[in-house]
Amino acid sequence: MERVQKYWITVVSKDHAMRAVAGGFIQINHGKEAPLKRMSPNDYILIYSSKLSMEGDAKLQAFTAIGQVVDQHIYQHAMSDSFIPFRRNIKFYDCVEVPIAPLIPNLDFITNKQSWGYPFRFGFFEIEKADFELISYRMLGTDNSTKV
Repeated sequence: MERVQKYWITVVSKDHAMRAVAGGFIQINHGKEAPLKRMSPNDYILIYSSKLSMEGDAKLQAFTAIGQVVDQHIYQHAMSDSFIPFRRNIKFYDCVEVPIAPLIPNLDFITNKQSWGYPFRFGFFEIEKADFELISYRMLGTDNSTKV
C-alpha cells in the first residue's frame, strides 16, 4: 500500500530557517528526533517564523521557507559538545516570504480565527493539502507554481 503524501508546518525563527535553507536540512523542536520520524520522503514542509531571531523579540508572523523531504536519512549534527540535534535532508524551493495575517480566514487548520496562533505552539504539525496549496501558491507565485 502506497503512503499518502503529507504536508507539515514547523515553527522556526527566520534566522534559523535561513540556515536550514542554506544547509538543505530541517531541525525541529530544538533538535528532537520524533517529529522527523513522522515525515517521509516527498512530504512537504512549510516553515513558519513567528520571530526574526530566536533570541530577539521582533515579530515576523510569516511563512519563510518551503521544502520537500529528500530521503529517509535522519542524522545528528554536533553544534557544540552539549548540543547534538537531529536533522533531516530537505530540498528547499526558491520562494517569497508570506505574512500569515491575510491567509487566516481561509486556513482550515486555524479553527479559532481569534486565537489563530494556537496551532503553532506545538512547533510541528500536519495540515491538509488545501491549506498547503493556498500557502505554497502565495510563496511560489504563479510563475513557480509548477515547481511543487
